Amino acid sequence: MTVRDFLTTLRQRWRLVLATMLVVVAATALATLQTRPVYESSTRVYLLANNQSDSANVYNMPAAELATVIQVATSPIVLDPVREQLGVAPGTMLNVSAERSGDTPLLDVRVRAHDAQVAADAATAVPQQLAAVARNFSPMLATSGQSVSAETIVPASVPNRPIEPDPLRNLALGALAGLLLGVAFAVARQALDQRVREVRDIDALSDRPVLSSVPFRKDDDPHALYLDIDPFGPQAEAVRRLRTNMMFVDVTTGKHSFVVSSTLPGEGKTTTAINLALAMSDAGTKVLLIDADLRHPSVATNMGLEGAVGLTTVLLGDAELEDVVQRWGGTNLHVLASGETPPNPSELLGSTKMQDLFDRLSEDYDFILVDTPPVLPVTDAMVIEKLTGGMLLVVASGETRKRHLSEALRTLETTETHIAGFVLTKSPPQPSAYYNYYNGDDAPTRPEGARNRRRRPSRRDRRMQASRPHAEAAARARADRARLTESSEGLEFRARSRRRIDERADQS
Repeated sequence: MTVRDFLTTLRQRWRLVLATMLVVVAATALATLQTRPVYESSTRVYLLANNQSDSANVYNMPAAELATVIQVATSPIVLDPVREQLGVAPGTMLNVSAERSGDTPLLDVRVRAHDAQVAADAATAVPQQLAAVARNFSPMLATSGQSVSAETIVPASVPNRPIEPDPLRNLALGALAGLLLGVAFAVARQALDQRVREVRDIDALSDRPVLSSVPFRKDDDPHALYLDIDPFGPQAEAVRRLRTNMMFVDVTTGKHSFVVSSTLPGEGKTTTAINLALAMSDAGTKVLLIDADLRHPSVATNMGLEGAVGLTTVLLGDAELEDVVQRWGGTNLHVLASGETPPNPSELLGSTKMQDLFDRLSEDYDFILVDTPPVLPVTDAMVIEKLTGGMLLVVASGETRKRHLSEALRTLETTETHIAGFVLTKSPPQPSAYYNYYNGDDAPTRPEGARNRRRRPSRRDRRMQASRPHAEAAARARADRARLTESSEGLEFRARSRRRIDERADQS
C-alpha cells in the first residue's frame, strides 16, 4: 500500500477510525473510574551492625550482607508481622520494594497500598522489622553476635494524592491505542473490501477509459434528473463531462449510437442514460433514448411518459414508429419507450426487424442511447451492442463488487462486445473548490470596508451570466415532464396510439 492509498483509506474510513478511538477512550475512562487508587510512601534508612556487648562498636553493614537483607525485605517473614502490627487483613495490597541508594549503605524502602495512611505506616514499620530479622539471614552477624538497627534518614510521609490511576495519562494512552487500532481496522477492512470505489479500481481491471464520475448526493433521488434539480451542481457538470467525452468516443468509432448497461441492477444505468440524453439534447443534438430493457423497463416511468406502447409495439408490427416516439417537452430529446413486455425479449431484440429499425433510426437522429438490462443476468445488452458503436458500462462506487465487474468484463470479452468506456456513479464527492469554478462562488471573503466597492465582472463571471439563462431555459422546458401523462398532450398521445393500434388489428 502506497502513501496515497493509505491516506485515501483514512479519508474514506475516518468514521471507523474515530469510532474505534472513542470506544477505546470510553473503555479506558470506565476502567480508570473503577480502579482503586494506589498510594505510595517511601523512607530512607541507614542499616547499622553493632555488637550487643559493646554498644560503641557500630559499623556499616558489608555490601554482601546488605544485598541479602534487601531480598528479605519483600518476604512474608517481614510483611506478615507488619500486617499484624498495622491491623491490615491478610491479602490486602501491600507492595514493598527496597533498593540500595547508589554505593552507600543507605536503603530506600517504598510501600504501595490502597490507603494513604497504611502506606506511610508500613513504610515506617518495614525497615524496623527488617532490622529485627536481618541477623537470622546473615551467618556473619549470627556468629559474631551482632545485631542490626535501622536509623531513619528520611521519614515516611502520608501521600496526599494517589500515583495510580493517572486519568490524563490513561486517557492519552487510550486515545493513542484507539487511534492505532482504528487505523489498523481501516487498513484491514480496505484490504478485504472487494467493492469498486475509485477510478483506479476500474483501471486495474480494464484498459478502457472512465469517461466521468458522477458524485453522490445525500438527498439523491435514485431517478434524479440532475440537469433539472441543479443545472450547475457537481452531478450536472459530471453529466456534461460525460457528454463531451462521448463526443470524442463518437469520433473514434464512427457511430453515434451507444448501449448503456451495468453489471447488476441498481447501479444507475437508467438514470445515467436519461441524464446523458438530456445533456445531449441541451447541446442542440437531436437525440433518441430507447428503453430496450424489456424485462424491467423504467425510462417511461422515470420521465413521466406513456410506456404501454413503444419498441415492442413497433417490432411486432402493431404500430408505426412515428406513432409511439414521444418528444420530451420542447427539447430535442425523443423517447421510444419499451412497450408491452414480450415473452421472448432476447429473440425480439436480435431479430432482423430490430436491425432494420435501428438502421432507420440512425438516419433520423444525431445520437441514439439505448438503455438495456444488466450484463450478468441476461444477454440482451450484448445483442443490441452489435448494432451500436459500443457499450457504456455503469459502475456504482461502493456497491459494485470487483468480482462481479471482472465477471462482466470476461462475458463482454467472450462476446466481443466493444466497451466505449465506463461511468462511475455514486462516487465520493470532490472538494467543493473542485466545482466552484462553475458555481462562481470561489471568490475570497472581502474585507468589511471593501464590501461597497464595485468590482468589474471577470471574464468567467460574464461567461457564467451568459450561459446560465440557457441552462435555466432548458430546465424550464423540461419542467412539464411530471405533468405530461395527465396533460392533454399525454392523453391525446395515448388515445392516438391506441386508436391506430386498434385500426391495424381490425385490418389484420
